[in-house]
Amino acid sequence: MKNTFSENTRTENFEQMSKGKYDLFIIGGGITGAGIALDAVTRGMKVALVEMQDFAAGTSSRSTKLIHGGLRYLKQFEINVVKEVGRERAIVYENGPHVTTPEWMLLPFHKGGTFGGFTTSIGLKLYDFLAQVKKTERRTMLSAEETLQKEPLIKKEGLKGGGYYVEYRTDDARLTIEVMKAAIENGANVANYAKAEQFIYDSHKKIIGVIVRDLLTNKEIEIHAAKFVNAAGPWVDQVRGIDYSKNNKQLRLTKGIHLVFDQSDFPLRQAVYFDTPDERMIFAIPRDGKTYVGTTDTFYDKDTAHPKMLSSDRDYIINAIGYMFPDVKITKDVVESSWAGVRPLIYEQGKDPSDISRKDEIWEADSGLITIAGGKLTGYRKMAENVVDIVAKEVSATQQKNLKPCQTIHFPISGGNLGGSSNYKSFINKKAHEAIQFGLTEEEGYALASKYGTNVDYLFDYAMNYKELVEDRLTPFVYAQLMYAIEKEMVLKPVDFFIRRTGALFFNINWVKRWKEPVLAKMEEVFGWDPEQTKEYTAELEKELKDAVVPIDEQVF
Repeated sequence: MKNTFSENTRTENFEQMSKGKYDLFIIGGGITGAGIALDAVTRGMKVALVEMQDFAAGTSSRSTKLIHGGLRYLKQFEINVVKEVGRERAIVYENGPHVTTPEWMLLPFHKGGTFGGFTTSIGLKLYDFLAQVKKTERRTMLSAEETLQKEPLIKKEGLKGGGYYVEYRTDDARLTIEVMKAAIENGANVANYAKAEQFIYDSHKKIIGVIVRDLLTNKEIEIHAAKFVNAAGPWVDQVRGIDYSKNNKQLRLTKGIHLVFDQSDFPLRQAVYFDTPDERMIFAIPRDGKTYVGTTDTFYDKDTAHPKMLSSDRDYIINAIGYMFPDVKITKDVVESSWAGVRPLIYEQGKDPSDISRKDEIWEADSGLITIAGGKLTGYRKMAENVVDIVAKEVSATQQKNLKPCQTIHFPISGGNLGGSSNYKSFINKKAHEAIQFGLTEEEGYALASKYGTNVDYLFDYAMNYKELVEDRLTPFVYAQLMYAIEKEMVLKPVDFFIRRTGALFFNINWVKRWKEPVLAKMEEVFGWDPEQTKEYTAELEKELKDAVVPIDEQVF
């Protein structure tokens, strides 16, 4: 059976996993798990993956949405981290230019601030060298006047100048989905809302299988594989907890939040990486008529699956905005949306809690379970390569398979078959013009081509079909995205669509409010939900809408 990524075949795909034996079974459907699945399947392995929530529902939809080299790691002398992830930026961009784009970043420096002119100049120059930044994107140093020309809202008092360099902006959830789709297109078998609950061992205490529960139907199956990888992000310790063997390292979670404002309230025109009063560094980034700012960094030990914004988090960022952009009179009343996420950082028992690594590490337990922990969104492809190198060596030896070396350095993800980033602009302009013949506006065609890349023709077909479905209360633009998400991206719940497939709840919350009822009605029709299911999924979406605006400690229950 051909593997598909549709709600129509999800149950069949899930049951298919219990038949036969895989070379590799992956627990976790965030960017790390998706990257591992793509790397392994393109080397010639038979691969399965399960995710207990929706794909990208954890950290992989709740980051700062940057493919960046970690400039601040230079201050910590983590040279190899900067070197590796900095070089990965260009690879990620070329393989998926529809979900990643260069973003010039301004780093202002003030008298008494974290960075000075000399350290900024040397740091950015070293950054360019380590990351092998191409000539057109190398840093330049700006005077105070030039800095204000780039962004007039920056604090003028004590301003000495700025550094100007390139980072890469992404849609983290869509990046994850496109990588996962590429893995599926090449033969991987995956399921969301499916939880690995128990390992099965042989007589030598080696893992040979796992019991997985479909959280939507409550059905259990056994899946067998040669190797098992734990890529569960913030949940890697819980997965290790159902195994019998652990090392002396574990995760320490930190929570980060981001606030979103309309450009009418925060008219930022230039991305800025700036000091806070307590000498932390955070980002302010313009995006699609909005400005988002973050992130905080506080230790977190509560609900990993549903981290929430607190009023103290919100106030911290608003105060930071007031500190660096004093002419912008931001108040809590103009927060349009927000998101909160947790980062899994590694620390070793017996060490000081402040000595926490942000690098990724790979651990192999006595049971054979391979765990990948820590790391950054930017480095997902290289992390996957390192994990699959280990897996491939063992699979080749035990399964007598002749596997290829890593294929993903020059491997377009789904929607990225553009022949390189240089063709991206001409492609979306061409598709924007074509959209008119499918009942869409040129602006809508541009938006769809920008988001879905070379998969946009599928959406044009859905838009064309909508002409016969005028009773749905949708529009061709909304209908095309919804049906594509259901039939090609395994959307199962309204929150999957509005958060992970479109990003609208974060960056266009009024669009969600406008279309939630007709979208829910269409999903109810497609899925055949009973009234209780519809009520449950409606309440889940309403809760996400509320949490995006109102801190959890200010809500009345």
